[in-house]
Amino acid sequence: MIDRDADKRLAANAAVREIRDDMLVGLGTGSTTAHAIAALAERRLRIETVATSEASARLARSLGLTVRDFGGVERVDIAIDGADAIDASLRAVKGAGGAMLREKVVAASADRMIVIADGSKRVDRLGPTKLPVEILPFARGFVAGRLSRLFTDWRERADYRTDNGNIVIDGHGWDDTAPDMLAATLMAIPGVVAHGLFLTEIDAAYIADDGIVTRLERGRNPR
Repeated sequence: MIDRDADKRLAANAAVREIRDDMLVGLGTGSTTAHAIAALAERRLRIETVATSEASARLARSLGLTVRDFGGVERVDIAIDGADAIDASLRAVKGAGGAMLREKVVAASADRMIVIADGSKRVDRLGPTKLPVEILPFARGFVAGRLSRLFTDWRERADYRTDNGNIVIDGHGWDDTAPDMLAATLMAIPGVVAHGLFLTEIDAAYIADDGIVTRLERGRNPR
C-alpha cells in the first residue's frame, strides 16, 4: 500500500532544497505544507517567512522560523504550498484548508510558486474535485443563488470561518472545459472574495508517488 504521508514528506523535502539563505519564503497551508515547514526548520537557513494562515504561522514559529506580517511585504522570493488537485498544465484546485484567498495573494507576490503533493493529487481533469469559494457572510444568500447556476450541487462548510472571517461554499459538479471563464465569472459575483482555481500562479510542482518524486516545470518536461 502506498504511504501517502511519506510521499508528502518526500515532495516537501525536494521543494525545500530550492530555498537559500536570505530568502523570504511564503508558507502555504495544509498537511503537505506542514512537512515543508518542518523541513525548512531542520535546514536552519537564514531566512524569513510569511504564512497564509494562522495555523501555518503558529507551526513555523513553534519550530523556530521567523514569521513576518505579510501586510508589510511587497514581494516574496518563493512560495511553497499544497494542492487538492493538479493537472499536467500546472492548473490546480486549492482551498480544502480554507486559506485560498491568502494563498492566492502570497502566490501572486512570489517570484516562484511551487506546489508539493502526493501522487493522488495529480489528475487528468480538475472538474471532479470540489471547488471552494470564499464568500462574505453578508452576501451568503445572494451568492448562493448565483452559484447554483455554476455547480450541480454546493455545500456550505458548517460552523466554519476562514481566518478572514468569511464562509466557504464547496461547489460540486462544475464544468472544467473553460476554467478561465469560470474563474472570471466567480470573481464577477459581488460577495465572492476568492475561489480555489489556481490557473496561472504555479511555476513548478514536486509530486511524489510511491517514493518517486517528479518535478514539473511550467513549459518544460518533467525531471
